[in-house]
Amino acid sequence: MTEGQSVSVVGLGKLGAPMVACLAEKGYSVIGVDVNQTAIDQINEGEAPVQEPGLDEMLDRNRDRIRATSDYSDAIANSDVTFIIVPTPSDADGGFSLRYVLVAIAQIGAVLRTKDHFHVVVITSTVMPGSTGGEIQAALESASGKRCGKGFGLCYSPEFIALGSVIHDMLYPDFILIGESDPTSGNVLASIYRRLCNNTPPVSHMNLVNAELAKISVNTFVTTKISYANMLSEICEHIPGADVDVVTGAIGQDSRIGKKYLKGATGYGGPCFPRDNVAFGFLANSVGATAAIAEATDVTNRKQVARLTSHLLSRLAPNATVGILGLAYKPDTNVVEESQGLALAKELLSKGFSVVLYDPLALENARQILGSQPVYAASVQDCIRQADAIVITTTCQEFQTLKPTDIAPTDSSQHKLILDCWRILDREQFAQVCEYIPLGVGSTTA
Repeated sequence: MTEGQSVSVVGLGKLGAPMVACLAEKGYSVIGVDVNQTAIDQINEGEAPVQEPGLDEMLDRNRDRIRATSDYSDAIANSDVTFIIVPTPSDADGGFSLRYVLVAIAQIGAVLRTKDHFHVVVITSTVMPGSTGGEIQAALESASGKRCGKGFGLCYSPEFIALGSVIHDMLYPDFILIGESDPTSGNVLASIYRRLCNNTPPVSHMNLVNAELAKISVNTFVTTKISYANMLSEICEHIPGADVDVVTGAIGQDSRIGKKYLKGATGYGGPCFPRDNVAFGFLANSVGATAAIAEATDVTNRKQVARLTSHLLSRLAPNATVGILGLAYKPDTNVVEESQGLALAKELLSKGFSVVLYDPLALENARQILGSQPVYAASVQDCIRQADAIVITTTCQEFQTLKPTDIAPTDSSQHKLILDCWRILDREQFAQVCEYIPLGVGSTTA
């Protein structure tokens, strides 16, 4: 593609809106498409329709290269490449639904039927292996009346990002994955990535099904690594003198293992990891294979909330109040999907504890799920003041700045308990003012 050519992005959600901003930042004219008029209006005003660090500023400074619409005819006719980033919700069996993708494909295909120029369609949404070259390609050929690789090109190219750092992850990817229907389409897409990325990541070209397998395999491997670290963390808690950070810090230096995601703490959550792991197991079963490791990973992850609860049950009175710091599934996002903090709150409430909650970004989203039963604190200090015990479930920067004086008891109160799941506080300092429990650390006395 040359300077000034246009790209369209279907879906202006958590990934689509940042992609629009990043492409415009690199000089592309970008047309966003969505059925949500509020999101369309916000994009056109230079405002972010989703919460993501840096997104508002990037959209605002590139307003002259961005516009949004609900009109597929406008977007497809006036662009050369279309990225589809719409939800693919999990079915009851664990697979991913294509219903929103196929709605977009039908609209795109209808416009391609009357378009003379070669157009590349890129599926960025996570789909089950076999979907892009199967049902999606068939639907696009039917709607357009053209042959894939002749009248249009089709690629599968998912993003490997984490909410809270989407813009950075898009601009500095570890690698680029391109599943392609034909070399021409793959090369067009690769040229976009070369311009988009601030680094020079390796680009892996392959057929569509291998790219689909690679995407789901990455997330499943990472979740396995997380659950392994959590398993090791639990073992360390039962061995005097053991410390999961010391162990993982050592073994992470082995190039066969690596340090990323090797941090014994809470279970994984969010909109991708849990469901991708389940989908991998479903995929294996559907083709007559086994995915015992993926299934064990999922089982291990589901036990993590019970593990946290057990630390509290053995130390607290039945009428105690537990404060939870961290309701988003990770820092710097308001997403509470599969959040460990939220799951812990539900578990504690079910056992009769009073619960007080705080998160700098996700408090309102948590309220929509938990309702009025918990208390919602106005600040970290407010949460601590009301609680007998505090559980820190994320590495939010605000929590890392806590000082012993924030926890120290008054003359009329007892020492509080802190369960520090990520070990973000100074152990020696906090042990002097509270019952400090670093997850993954064995007792110092035999």
